[in-house]
Amino acid sequence: MFENILSFRSVIPNTGIDGASFAVCLGAAALLGIVISLCFRFRGRSGQSLLLTVAVLPLIVTVIGMLVGNRLGAGIAVAGTFSLVRFRSQPGTAREICAVLLSCAVGFACGAGYILIALLLTVSTLLIGFVYLLLNVGGVATGVRALKITIPESLDYEGLFDDLLGRFASSWTLVRVRTTAMGSLYELTYEIVLRKSGTEKKLLDEIRCRNGNLEVQCGRPVEPKGEL
Repeated sequence: MFENILSFRSVIPNTGIDGASFAVCLGAAALLGIVISLCFRFRGRSGQSLLLTVAVLPLIVTVIGMLVGNRLGAGIAVAGTFSLVRFRSQPGTAREICAVLLSCAVGFACGAGYILIALLLTVSTLLIGFVYLLLNVGGVATGVRALKITIPESLDYEGLFDDLLGRFASSWTLVRVRTTAMGSLYELTYEIVLRKSGTEKKLLDEIRCRNGNLEVQCGRPVEPKGEL
């Protein structure tokens, strides 16, 4: 059995599950679950509940896979049970869904006794994720800021701050205009790219002089949350 751990053969003998194969599969699932949980904390804001779920889910799925085996009817029942998670849980981000699906896939691989496949799946998925995060693929570029400016309704906002933004930003776009305070104020939302870091305060001070010292906000834009 042990020579099959680092091969593409199942560690579960043909005669059925024994104590040694059960311990190997369960131990591999526990170790890989912990690794997945710790890695998904990297540059993420996942809560303790999700991280705990990702860590223990491979163990649960491994045991279910062992109990189901090759029985088709039981497998369909288990698949239907897992499909209820979509409707009984709070909707999550694409990153969280990926973590849950990876934990389930690792659990099923360990439940079938294919430890090497579970290991390769975990390493390859996490490696691709790390590369995307380090290269900031699809992320917010450095220097991009979301700028919200409140002005009285008497001011014409068209081109009102273009000269100021031209001094501090290399590019800017007016992405949204809305009314506030029962229509007595306008809120302008810009997406700007600063020329230099650390110039936010000077920009805000000059905007306050022009908008009558009304509210101004400047911060990193919220990254869009993809949904599956």
